[in-house]
Amino acid sequence: MRKVTKIAQAGSIESNDAIITIVPGEAGSGVSTDIESSVLIQYGDAIKQVIAKTLAEQSISDVCVKVIDRGALDCTIRARVLAALLRTGVELKEVFVDAAEKNDAVYSGK
Repeated sequence: MRKVTKIAQAGSIESNDAIITIVPGEAGSGVSTDIESSVLIQYGDAIKQVIAKTLAEQSISDVCVKVIDRGALDCTIRARVLAALLRTGVELKEVFVDAAEKNDAVYSGK
């Protein structure tokens, strides 16, 4: 696993966007997610899954992810997490997304 050593943020509070803040955690703490969203009840679990999957693909653990969501789609949340990781100084791994998975996410509205 790779370690994040500084705080970084990406995104905005515009409609259909999210602000993602990544804060380094203590060794062995894992990933914690704090979400503020008007659609938390409906999509909170989906938001957590996108964040967890994105971090796992990048071999990142021991971070706290703070989210202020304004109805962002999965692809936007993923992009904001990756941008915040870049701003922490982490060199991103190239990850290939299965086309069927990408299309399912778009059409399901997640």
